[in-house]
Amino acid sequence: MLVLLLLIHAQYFSVPQVDAPELARFGSHDVGVRTIEITNPEQPDILKLDAATGQAPLTDRKLKIEIWYPAQLKANEQANTVYVSPMVGRATRPEMPKTFDIPGKALRDAQPKQGGSYPLVIVSHGYPGSRIFLSYLTENLASKGYIVAAIDHTDSVFGEVRGFPSTLINRSPDQLFTIKELTNLSKQVDHFLSKIIDTDKVAIVGYSMGGYGAMASGGAAYSTKSNMLKMIPSTMMPKAEAPASLKAIVAIAPWGAQPPVEAWEAEAVKNFKLPSLFIVGDNDDISGYEQGVKKLYNWATNSNRCMVTYQNARHNVGGNPAPANVPLDFQGRESFEEPVWRKDRITAINQHFITAFLDLNLKADESKASYLKPDEKGAWKGFQRRWFLGLNIDCQKAN
Repeated sequence: MLVLLLLIHAQYFSVPQVDAPELARFGSHDVGVRTIEITNPEQPDILKLDAATGQAPLTDRKLKIEIWYPAQLKANEQANTVYVSPMVGRATRPEMPKTFDIPGKALRDAQPKQGGSYPLVIVSHGYPGSRIFLSYLTENLASKGYIVAAIDHTDSVFGEVRGFPSTLINRSPDQLFTIKELTNLSKQVDHFLSKIIDTDKVAIVGYSMGGYGAMASGGAAYSTKSNMLKMIPSTMMPKAEAPASLKAIVAIAPWGAQPPVEAWEAEAVKNFKLPSLFIVGDNDDISGYEQGVKKLYNWATNSNRCMVTYQNARHNVGGNPAPANVPLDFQGRESFEEPVWRKDRITAINQHFITAFLDLNLKADESKASYLKPDEKGAWKGFQRRWFLGLNIDCQKAN
């Protein structure tokens, strides 16, 4: 009964408010969702590093994946579900519930829509985070004709955080292995993903540490001079080699360029050649702005790229709004919300620009290019009249 009441009064994060820009709207497809687990048997376990040899044993690294997809609903079916998310924060607090519910506009285990294939979007959360943390975006993109796979990155999920070195080394390999594994599953006759993924058209959306991994997955080699990365043997760091199927990167407040981390050098970022969309707050106090995300954006000179900057925003420009009817403490609240911006406003703007960017680069929809540049009066296409304040958008062509 409680679940039913929650759905009746649901305000889905994936369905924007009336003041949202045009491309944020929920799409025409019904959405299904399924959970699978994949296992990478070739990933070293950094937490078991042998001090004498500097080597780490291979381990079966298990990744839980939430997959949203266009669905074919039966006459008596409705696209409703409830996601159970672990409580935000790096550690549990006795006074807080261990989990909370998020209403979802998707049907669990629905029949995939047949008759076509869809581009694949990998979604990679921050440290810590969860595969549900960007459900406002995952459902929204699936409704527009994408297969969206969000990863629970082992060792950096809310309530299950282990040592930070594991995240440093595993983030990009997790992303690339997920692409490889889902591509293989789509070729199996009896799998629900069979023939519905366009395996030549893939993008990664990475938030915070997910963005750190996405930069490497897209070709930006990590610096051997970084003090932070020196804690890991150089032979274990991911190699900067983007697969041919990877066509675009969305980096939301990507962590790592800021001092004293400095995970990249300018010359190495020139190897990052994929079209890219950066999203950041100009007061980001986690990833940095001038010496962090903006610097990384400026270094990516061989990428056709855009950067959306929220004025007076900090780091929380990537995840869901705070859940309704959950008595959050301040640690919980500040994990979702921004001190100045309405969070549902941020999520709608993200839906708008990410849709334009992915439609342009994965679906070759040239009509979406006009949404990524201002008109002659400085207004942005698709925004309500007088309703595009607080944003800076810059786009640069690759050299």
